[in-house]
Amino acid sequence: MSKADRKLFCFGYGYSCDYIGYALQQAGGWKIAGTTRDMDKKSLMKERGIKAVIFDYEKPLDNPDHFFKDVTHLLISTPPNDAGDPVFLMHAEDILRQNTIEWVGYLSSTSVYGDRGGDWVDENTELLPSNKRGSRRAKAEKQWLSLYEAYNLPVHIFRLAGIYGPGRSALDSVRAGMARRTDKPGHVFSRIHVDDIVQVLIASMNTIHPGGVYNICDDHAAASHEVIEYACHLLGLEPPPLIPFDDIDMAPIARSFYSENKRVRNDKIKTELGVNLHYPNFKSGLKACFEAEEHAASMEEKVRI
Repeated sequence: MSKADRKLFCFGYGYSCDYIGYALQQAGGWKIAGTTRDMDKKSLMKERGIKAVIFDYEKPLDNPDHFFKDVTHLLISTPPNDAGDPVFLMHAEDILRQNTIEWVGYLSSTSVYGDRGGDWVDENTELLPSNKRGSRRAKAEKQWLSLYEAYNLPVHIFRLAGIYGPGRSALDSVRAGMARRTDKPGHVFSRIHVDDIVQVLIASMNTIHPGGVYNICDDHAAASHEVIEYACHLLGLEPPPLIPFDDIDMAPIARSFYSENKRVRNDKIKTELGVNLHYPNFKSGLKACFEAEEHAASMEEKVRI
């Protein structure tokens, strides 16, 4: 099949899918389609040349064979529930009927590893999720991999660290006055810039390894207060004070992220997919976000003038 015949369908056309859709459009020869739960987002997607479909995770698509017609690449980015992934539950049989699919990607999370007390994990580490978020992801992974094991569907699992990028980074929380520097000694988070997510997914599409599982994170797990401090440095602002974790009144969802502490290895995306990260640490990634946002603001100002 020629490159001009390629078609990507994304379930859950959110932040990461928007970036990969744009990258493939710029490369040329791709048709892009995806789902959203929001009518305004549907209109915006259509303006960008993306075939948009409403999918609310509660009921299957009407006439799925119509939407899956000629799809060569399928990317699933829908949040799972206690029963697993909604796309798998409602459309697994429909997907298996398609004879054009070359690649399937499921966007999971490093939360499937649970808390490791700051130790390293890789793709061969046993999954020991320590909260509902991780347990749901682990179940969804198992569901999708079962289609590879039983039917040879070319499924790939991508375990993403904390995603950031332009318009979605520590810079935004600092600008909004919502940033705080939390001191929990020894605690680190792994992160990944959205541009590096894009390049890993495209590398996988070009080097297909059915059943493959990949961690997508940068090389440097770091404490959250270090990231906030550097964001303040880029913005020319004084960083907020460092506050002990136990002294902070934190929402349960935010506190749950601090309940897990691990360092995630990313060797496999380099050795098997040939990826060379654009942003191997949070400083290079945040600087790129800052520069991209400054450029966008400058262009907007020129338009107003």
